[in-house]
Amino acid sequence: MACTSTAGRDDDDKHTTPPGAAHTSRTPLNRVYIITSHLASPISPRFTAIMASEDSAAPVVVDDCRGVLLVYSDGAVVRRDGPSFATPVRDDGTVEWKDAEFDAPRGLGLRLYRPRQRNQLLPAADFTRVFISGDSAGGTIAHHLAVRFGSAAGRSELGNVRVRGYVQLMPFFGGTERTRSEAECPDDAFLNRPLNDRYWRLSLPPGATVDHPASNPFGPDSPALEAVELAPTLVVVGGRDILRDRAVDYAARLRAMGKPVGVREFEGQQHGFFTIDPWSAASAELMRALKRFIDTDGRFD
Repeated sequence: MACTSTAGRDDDDKHTTPPGAAHTSRTPLNRVYIITSHLASPISPRFTAIMASEDSAAPVVVDDCRGVLLVYSDGAVVRRDGPSFATPVRDDGTVEWKDAEFDAPRGLGLRLYRPRQRNQLLPAADFTRVFISGDSAGGTIAHHLAVRFGSAAGRSELGNVRVRGYVQLMPFFGGTERTRSEAECPDDAFLNRPLNDRYWRLSLPPGATVDHPASNPFGPDSPALEAVELAPTLVVVGGRDILRDRAVDYAARLRAMGKPVGVREFEGQQHGFFTIDPWSAASAELMRALKRFIDTDGRFD
């Protein structure tokens, strides 16, 4: 599904006040939008407030990411209710969640999950056997945590907690040189090249390239990884994922340094297949692979 830019549209096709938003305040200096998002649940609405500098001309949408995230010409960022793609949810009653405010001034929230039956969970938890997992951009975060805690000084930050391994689920790495899977990614992919490029452009500091340390583990300014004491790391890739080649190369380069890194590839699967269809056969096999990895303290067989 493509993510399109609306910059340059005719005036009668431009948005001003964000659809789905309440324009609550307007002064010569700022504008405030309040957007309500239920995050696929009626339990607790999420309110996002964004302030942006006022312009003499009415703001227009310059980036429209799947109808969910709208970026305006005056710097306002709006998250709308109701994405343009289906997100089916099967609630089998085993998990409960709660929406919480994370950063009130910036209007940021998050959703917390926990098992519904948890009376025996904490007493049985072993904090000397912790595994860190991240999906997509979360996989990238897992890499940076592995580097941070890959030294005696870094591990001292954790106190008595010991990280035994990491799982990177289709990590969102980037680079200025295109990989084959990026160059050949079809336009109708769930994560395609225009959307991939747009996410990096909106995420990185102004003027930065995709070789920035946040996106490219092997960029010119990225920390050297040879001396990092990486815990066992399982990298999960999809055969049809635009990020497939970059993740496979990441694992191969670390293995060449002697790091305990393994790859589990799911042929024919696209980015985020386990969230798009968590009840598929491939998703079930992924869960079994993760269980084996954790149960064996980071073995890849």
